[in-house]
Amino acid sequence: MTLREGSITLRPITRRDRDAWTRVRAVNRDWLAPWEATPPRDLGPPVSFAAMVRTLRGQARHGQQLPFVITSDGALVGQLTVGGITYGSLCSAHVGYWVDSRVAGRGIMPTAVALAVDHCFLVLRLHRIEVNIRPENSASLRVVEKLGFRDEGLRRGYLHIAGQWRDHRTFALTADEVPEGLLARWRSQQSHRA
Repeated sequence: MTLREGSITLRPITRRDRDAWTRVRAVNRDWLAPWEATPPRDLGPPVSFAAMVRTLRGQARHGQQLPFVITSDGALVGQLTVGGITYGSLCSAHVGYWVDSRVAGRGIMPTAVALAVDHCFLVLRLHRIEVNIRPENSASLRVVEKLGFRDEGLRRGYLHIAGQWRDHRTFALTADEVPEGLLARWRSQQSHRA
């Protein structure tokens, strides 16, 4: 499945993305390092790109997550994963993302998040989406602010990053908060600013 808005596309990550993904990650190593999840204990050598894709795609086949790459004008500029997909009485998931610093601030990530959230609400029929962000990550905080996610407070020691358990702020939206769709709301906000 591919999701598209203008020049921005979300599509499933594949092994063919390795070279572009590796190049973008290398250029952005310092930009991304403070926010990247790390294992709390040594698990051996880093996982290869192929193994990462295999794991993500396997979890996608089981309906547990949606691993996307983000492209802008056809070039890979980031990654977005809808994870922790749970049905039953919870009907919830969380979204994690990163973007190339060279295109940050251009509306790519809010558009990508809105596309993914609409897919979760309108196609998967989930009820709630969360985004968990370190309090110091001002760029990611701007994304959820632009999209109108509700701040639900601080989770202490929520995720292991750079050798320590780090606090995160939790932001959420429920489907009934955006009956017109999150992308429609985001477009409307952009047109009012223009």
